[in-house]
Parts: sequence; structure tokens; C-alpha cells
Amino acid sequence: METLKKGVISGFQTAWKLSKFIFPITFIVTLLQFTPVLSWVIDIITPLMGIFGLPGEAAIPLVLGTTLNLYSGIAGILSLELTVKEVFTLAVMLSFAHSMFIETAVALRVGVKLWVVLAVRFGLAFLSAIIINAVWDGGGEIAKYGMMSETTAIPEGWGAIVLLGLERASLGILQLIMIVLPLMIIVQFLRDYGYLMKLSKLLAPWTKIIGVKPNASVTLVTGLVIGLAYGAGVMIQAVEEDGVSKKDATLAFIFLVACHAVVEDTLIFAPLGIPILPLLLIRIVTAFMLTIIVAQMWKRAEQREAKGALQQ
Repeated sequence: METLKKGVISGFQTAWKLSKFIFPITFIVTLLQFTPVLSWVIDIITPLMGIFGLPGEAAIPLVLGTTLNLYSGIAGILSLELTVKEVFTLAVMLSFAHSMFIETAVALRVGVKLWVVLAVRFGLAFLSAIIINAVWDGGGEIAKYGMMSETTAIPEGWGAIVLLGLERASLGILQLIMIVLPLMIIVQFLRDYGYLMKLSKLLAPWTKIIGVKPNASVTLVTGLVIGLAYGAGVMIQAVEEDGVSKKDATLAFIFLVACHAVVEDTLIFAPLGIPILPLLLIRIVTAFMLTIIVAQMWKRAEQREAKGALQQ
């Protein structure tokens, strides 16, 4: 009962911390959907689409997915006639850079610097699209979508728009509580009964490969399974209670940026008629390579700093 009590308290405390930025961000972004702001952003980036081998109208799902979420991005894709290669390129870009407002706020709350978040997420999205455009000669056939986009009624007047924003933000918080509360109870159970240490030791070889200490293993597993936004509760608690350093938190986040919610965020693209196995492999391989490179660079920088301190 004591473990359950601590888990419930921890769950609500974490949900409160996350809701303080998830609610207003969801509300504001919902309002922006019905203003000229998103249209202005789309007009600005449309000329750049050719760099990625995409038509100008591909800016629509890219902006929707980046600012809102993957479901909005997919709805934008379904409204266009695109080739398999173009849809695959968009899927890879959005898998690296989606829900930027909420997930960036999560990263900042964990302690990751803003420039790291933006550089990694947008850098991976842009670089992957350029590489796909350069190396893949196929995929020229028109994509056949396995589902139709849902038609939603456009609210009339600002009163209805504000109510829609409040509804979406409230549902987001409710969903957050439903996921975070049982998750934090499970984590508390694992911690109190020693299973957390066993899990850390079990995953130690994998965390060592990417330069992260074993005590960050729960953070990695949570992010891989349920994603950055909903896994943020475990990340925050790990930093505060499990002794996870800012360095390990940053490396874990860099890994999870490339490969989080690995099942859901991969399968969600399946109805678009694109090969999802390459999409999954791109995310996993990129996550390992990028994190290993950053960890090695960080280690060498620390060694140089230590060497300089000894010489002084």
C-alpha cells in the first residue's frame, strides 16, 4: 500500500508538472489552426520543398505534423496525390520532427538545451530527406492510401474555436493522467522491490554502447515504448530521484528523438502504402549512430578539459 500511495502521489505530481505546459500549448496550437499563421509558415517553406524532392504542397502535411502531431500530418498527406517516394520522405521527416511544441517543452523540463533539441530533430529530418532524394531512384508510382482521412466539421466563430481548444487541451490532460498515473505506480513498484536495479543491469550492455549509464535505462525503455511526451514523467523522475546526470539525460533524449514510440509511430504510417520496415530501420540505426557519435565527442571534450585542468 505504501508503494501504491507513493506511486499515485508521484503520478499526480508528474501529471501536474507536464500539464502546466501541455494544456496551454495544445490550446494555443489549436487556435492557430484557424488563423492565417500556419498558412504563412506554409507559404514561407513551400519554395524549399524542392531540396527534399517534394512538391510545394507537401509543405502542408510537414507543417501540420511538425506543429501539431503525426495524425495531423498524415491527414495532410491523405489530402494530396503524392508518389510512394514522396510519402516515404515525409514519413521519415515527420518521424524525426513532430509535435515540436509539446515535445520540445518536455525536453526543456528534463534539462536538455533548446538548441540541442532543434538541431537534432530538424537536422535529422532535413538530412534524411536530402539523402533519400539523392539515393532512391524508385518509388515513382502514385501512393495508394489504405484509409481515408476523417472529415471534421470546421467550428463557426471564435467562441466555438475556443471551446474546441479547451476540449482538446482537457482531453490531452485526461489522457496524460490515464497514462502517466499507472506508469509511475509501476516504476515505483520496480524501484521499491529492486526490479529497477535488475532492469538497469540487464540493459547495461545496450546503454554502454550509446555512452549512457545503466540508471538511465528506464528512461530509454519508457521513451521507446510510449514516446517522449507521455514518457516525460519517468524522465523527469529519473533525473530528480535516480541520479541520472544531465549528460545522460541529454544523450538519452538524443537517442529517443530519433527512435521513440517505436511501435506506434512506425505502424501509424502503414496505411499510407509505404514500406515501414525501412522506416523502422532508419530510425533505429540513426538513433544508435547519432548517440554514439555525440557520446564520443562529449567524452573527448571532457578528457581535454580534464587534461587542461591538470596542466594548470
